Amino acid sequence: MHKYEIILYWSNEDQVLVAEAPELPGCMAHGDDQETALSNIKDAMQFWVDRAQELGRPVPSPRASA
Repeated sequence: MHKYEIILYWSNEDQVLVAEAPELPGCMAHGDDQETALSNIKDAMQFWVDRAQELGRPVPSPRASA
């Protein structure tokens, strides 16, 4: 899996941690705790990349390499 940036923030409205991968438009997940949110966003990112490839759409390169 590529190393994409992940942003975590608390949603007062939903009472969950939201994880967002801004380099993959629309790729978000959530969880009741940090571990769950991070696990869910990793799954969502893999799905995003796999689906884009299936559809022949470009997959952005990560901004930073770690």
